[in-house]
Amino acid sequence: MNLFRFGQREVFSYFGCANCIVEYTYTINYYKWNNMESFSRRSFLQSVALLAAGSVMSLPANAFGLNRKLRVTLVGTGIRGISFWGRRLVEQYPDQLEFVGLSDINPGRLQYGKEYMKVNCPTFVSFKEMLHTTKPDLVIVCTTDSSHHEQIIEGLAAGCDVLTEKPLTTDEIKAQAILDAERQYGKKLIVGFNYRWSPYMTKIKELIMNGEIGEITSVDFNWYLNTHHGASYFRRWHGLMSKGGSLWIHKATHHFDLLNWWLDSEPDEVFAYGALEHYGKNGPFRGTSCRSCSYKKECSYYWDITKDSHAMNLYVANEVHDGYIRDGCVYRNEIDIYDKMSAQIKYANGTIANYSLTTYSPFEGWRIAFNGQKGRIEAWLDIPWMKNDSLDQESLHAAEMRQVENVDIIHEPVVLYKNWQDYQIIQVASERAGHGGGDRRLHDKLFKQPEAPDPYGHSAGLRDGVMSILIGVAARRSIEQGSPIKIASLTDLKPKVKRG
Repeated sequence: MNLFRFGQREVFSYFGCANCIVEYTYTINYYKWNNMESFSRRSFLQSVALLAAGSVMSLPANAFGLNRKLRVTLVGTGIRGISFWGRRLVEQYPDQLEFVGLSDINPGRLQYGKEYMKVNCPTFVSFKEMLHTTKPDLVIVCTTDSSHHEQIIEGLAAGCDVLTEKPLTTDEIKAQAILDAERQYGKKLIVGFNYRWSPYMTKIKELIMNGEIGEITSVDFNWYLNTHHGASYFRRWHGLMSKGGSLWIHKATHHFDLLNWWLDSEPDEVFAYGALEHYGKNGPFRGTSCRSCSYKKECSYYWDITKDSHAMNLYVANEVHDGYIRDGCVYRNEIDIYDKMSAQIKYANGTIANYSLTTYSPFEGWRIAFNGQKGRIEAWLDIPWMKNDSLDQESLHAAEMRQVENVDIIHEPVVLYKNWQDYQIIQVASERAGHGGGDRRLHDKLFKQPEAPDPYGHSAGLRDGVMSILIGVAARRSIEQGSPIKIASLTDLKPKVKRG
């Protein structure tokens, strides 16, 4: 929880992130606050959004002390913006919020986004003009990662609270500017992490919190992106360091936040290796886009975007305005991010974590192992041979992204070893759709049980967002310099032994 000023009162802000899954019976927990009227007590329970990447939360009509709908604007009408932060809010929370403006530098994409979201609000190519004209309560930022800081700071300066799509930003200078702006303008920036909230991740947190394997001494964490999902990053603007800061930032921000949350500590030092050895200039041939390529039959990465009507309408139809190509060649020479990455992270509490990210694996999934003074925890998801999964890799990713109410329950194992004892296999009830079922449960928790406590600390604030990207920033700098990088050297935040 963070304490901040709202008008002349101090109000507690409750920050969280996407993909909440908590299988508990919540009890109402009332807090005694000094010099706070009943309205302020209610404001704590219902104000300040828990709007986060990969999921959506609407604000009650009296949020932020408003006895009306929250006025929301969206900047960046790409796929993430108009779906997760757009149409889904419109459909699920018509009584709590209303979109009063949309902005994008591409006028064609902007118009399609408005139609897709089914909203009747003005559109703006100029973000500043939108802020001045619509005077929103909340700004949602879904632009390219490298430009997040611009809209965030302008939104805060205009007196708006701001929600930004992950990652927070792409380097330490921009991160410091955001920290300074939030302090200066007294408004709040909302950053979220969806992976925290799944039941599987929560079970791991529970075991660690309960001291099942004692003090954690080391962690091995391996993440695998497949040749479907992993390759997609190299087709898009994410393949350029100047746009996404590399997958150390755009993708691994989620993984680093998980580590920070599980270990309940903050990173102190990072040493890393990385290289570009598969995509980009390493390809046997190259073109501009898959559509126009002469090597369609020879290229294993050929993707026929014309079979995706949504992508055609949103991106291809509007290339004329800004030149952005959605089905770019994964072998084009301009790609300059790493496609293999490995880092060693030393935490302030003494834990050492070894992390790796592969971007061209035959399958998509991850494995982790925690070594403690009293035992070991092993966990994994979507390793094909471990569960005899029949879904192909493209279908697997599509199933995870689906948002449906009626879903099949699946069970995933976590293995608990205790020194000098037999191991125990714990089956965790989960779901495939909606990011493991987290989206739907997050909404239920927020709207049906807003006063529920947060026993596992799922909620995330700006400091969490900064600490997650600083690991990636440090890893990138470590590769460039060939030396370990201290987190404290990057911003004015000093790592804490206990996170928070």
